[in-house]
Amino acid sequence: MHVAVFGAGYAGLTAVRRLERSLPDSVDLTLVTDEPYHLVQHELHRAIRRPDVTETICLPLEDVTGRARLRIERVESVDPAGGTATLADGEIEYDYAAVCLGAETAFHGLDGVEEHAIPLKRLEHAERIRASVHAAEGGDIVVGGGGLSGIQVAGELAALADEEEYDANVTLVERNESVASGFEPAFQRAIGEELTERDVTIQTGVGVTGADDDHVHLDTDESLAYETLVWTGGIRGPDALAGERAATRETLRGENGTFYVGDSARVTDANGAAVPASAQTALREAKVAADNIAALVDHDLSETGGFAPSLDRYSFDSPGWVVTVGDGAVAQVGPTVLRGQAARTAKASIGAAHLSSIGAITNASTLVRDEL
Repeated sequence: MHVAVFGAGYAGLTAVRRLERSLPDSVDLTLVTDEPYHLVQHELHRAIRRPDVTETICLPLEDVTGRARLRIERVESVDPAGGTATLADGEIEYDYAAVCLGAETAFHGLDGVEEHAIPLKRLEHAERIRASVHAAEGGDIVVGGGGLSGIQVAGELAALADEEEYDANVTLVERNESVASGFEPAFQRAIGEELTERDVTIQTGVGVTGADDDHVHLDTDESLAYETLVWTGGIRGPDALAGERAATRETLRGENGTFYVGDSARVTDANGAAVPASAQTALREAKVAADNIAALVDHDLSETGGFAPSLDRYSFDSPGWVVTVGDGAVAQVGPTVLRGQAARTAKASIGAAHLSSIGAITNASTLVRDEL
């Protein structure tokens, strides 16, 4: 029997480590991913200003996995009906699989935006953003998308310009009426205050319609000049799923033995609620999916027949949210909104907890020291 995990982000690494502990040794386990490392994605914005942070947030997979076979290849497509996946160099068959391929940046077909903007999904994106800011010695910087990712990027770029003493204008553009749309108003206000204190110009209720070589065009018939354009304006499914996020119910099981986890999926949880895409969601979903796969494998190997096991169901329950804004931070824990050192401590503890959970104790300690 063969179990495969596709992707090594939060969901993929969590799932494969859990399966390494729970699957019988007789079951083959393979982790397929296009990079030989696990990236602590929610700290990626730090690499724009602090390139050496990559040593802390990039962990070689061979250091954090056990018996799983590693295949460093791009997943081109997944066929749940046939129990196969097409890779860049061949094909892989599976009895059960966890599809944890994350999401890609959505450019929404906006004219010229994908061509001219830099997303922030990979290390090379952080390198390109940093290089662009340095080449222009600051200049006009536009960040499209006022979700948590765009907020962190804008804050980091303002801090970078300040440290380098560049003459820079950082503008954050969001089509909704507030940054961090969908979160509590007190959280939104605190983030807006943190951005404003760092001289980030916030334009909300303004949509981007396109971009050319040096201007971003808005639905107000105005344009913003830029030397650096960063786009964080939404997500879509991975290319291996034809750009779609698989619709999945609370057991996270799709067709046959294929489970969809993390940002690859649009999950409706056990309470009938749509689950937001986030790192904390991916980590918790991965545990449910891995346990369900292990239960099904155990049933298949038992040869006792009978009914299939009852599968665990995922229910979304967030302990809170935290976002960094340059050297500041905002956290919401229950109804309480925190700023300053308390919020920075909350952010550091999240990253450290994840690193510690995968055995990277030294990296966790370094991250806490750097954040605080």
